[in-house]
Amino acid sequence: MAEAKAAGHVVILPSPGMGHLIPAAELAKRLILRHGLAVTVVIPGEGPPTKSQRAVVESLSPSINTVLLPPPDFSDHPPVFTRLLLTVIRSNSALRQLFRSFEVEGPLPVALVVDPFGADAFDVAAEFHVAPYLFFTSSANALAFALYLPELDETVSCEYRDLTEPVHLPGCVPVPGKDLLQPVQDRKRDTYKWFLHNAKRYREAHGILVNSFQELEPRAIKALQEPATGRPPIYPVGPLVNIGSSDANRTEKSESECLQWLDKQPPRSVLYVSFGSGGTLTQDQLNELALGLEDSHQRFLWVVRTPSGIANSAILDSHSQGDDDPLTFLPHGFMGRTQNRGLVIPSWAPQAQIMAHPSTGGFLTHCGWNSILESIVNGVPLIAWPLYGEQRMNALLLVEEIRAALRPPSFSDGVIGREEISDVAKRLMEGEEVRNRMNELKEAASMAFSGDGSSTRTLDDLVSFRWVKS
Repeated sequence: MAEAKAAGHVVILPSPGMGHLIPAAELAKRLILRHGLAVTVVIPGEGPPTKSQRAVVESLSPSINTVLLPPPDFSDHPPVFTRLLLTVIRSNSALRQLFRSFEVEGPLPVALVVDPFGADAFDVAAEFHVAPYLFFTSSANALAFALYLPELDETVSCEYRDLTEPVHLPGCVPVPGKDLLQPVQDRKRDTYKWFLHNAKRYREAHGILVNSFQELEPRAIKALQEPATGRPPIYPVGPLVNIGSSDANRTEKSESECLQWLDKQPPRSVLYVSFGSGGTLTQDQLNELALGLEDSHQRFLWVVRTPSGIANSAILDSHSQGDDDPLTFLPHGFMGRTQNRGLVIPSWAPQAQIMAHPSTGGFLTHCGWNSILESIVNGVPLIAWPLYGEQRMNALLLVEEIRAALRPPSFSDGVIGREEISDVAKRLMEGEEVRNRMNELKEAASMAFSGDGSSTRTLDDLVSFRWVKS
């Protein structure tokens, strides 16, 4: 524990979605518990909190001030990803009112920390003379691309998916244009324009925190930290993830059922299948995944969501897909044929507890960065199945550089067949190479957050030199 000092006040503003809220909450915990800072987490309003959001907020210490902003006006009904990018912009007036209350009560915060979709909140920070910081909640590789995007936009005229050569950045995995972030795949859409708008403002930050660590992405982090004109200091402070206990939080029926079922399975025998808080599959892909799991003869715990033709249809609310029971979309007879070795949970499961459970031996994941870090912290090897956002870039990083995941061999934009799914599930659960690599990364993650670890020292230096009021 760091020596107690007269603390400053830091405001953390995540964008909507669990992939933004969870790391923001974990950063807040770290700043309070280790550094004694006062922290306010400001949650942009999106209507009533979801079950997942409530679970995160309720896990926060009472010493963390939580403010829920009123929902912004979306009467123009923008698409899901555009809505994510616009939420903070349209919440600036409410944020400004909050900072006025801080000004009256005194003193003002020493820093405003926003995530990748919140750079327009820098305007509020500037009005109140508060230092703006960016908390990049994905990989250092993705951060490198976001910082490079304004230059790419000026030098390339075609759609990035039509590039004949991969995008090469110092220290990063080469990325084919079709595998770049989803928001940049159509340059004519508002989603691209707003994402680019945010990326152009990253250099206004006084510093950029990134939810990764030296031992995980050494080449990319080294390249980002090279002296470069106009680039803010880069602070790798991860892995900031929700660390679950398999014995905790068994009060609700869904949590109790799946954790008690895991208790009865052999160690490292269960493949956990989940596409995050927002990912959905088509009906055809849902069928193939079910039949592939069945044919693999592996134990599995599968979080099933109602199918949709839009991969991120549930990103803003994983419980808002109507009254349909997701389990009714499974192939006829599937539940009965797999009842002795599989458990299917509708819509949501306590992922942090599942990942920490000793029976969990693999994870078929959409490659959200939170899920990847949770896997690393718990030493659980992966099957990479990206859906949206930066997940294709994450999958490339996992398979080609980090070597902590397998991927179906003919993964494309089409439906992945049951044979490929069965094969990759068996290879992951019965093989040792990826598992051994994950065990190495688990130790490295633990070291990064130890008392003298790389991420601990980085955050200590940032707080001591920038945020602590003496």
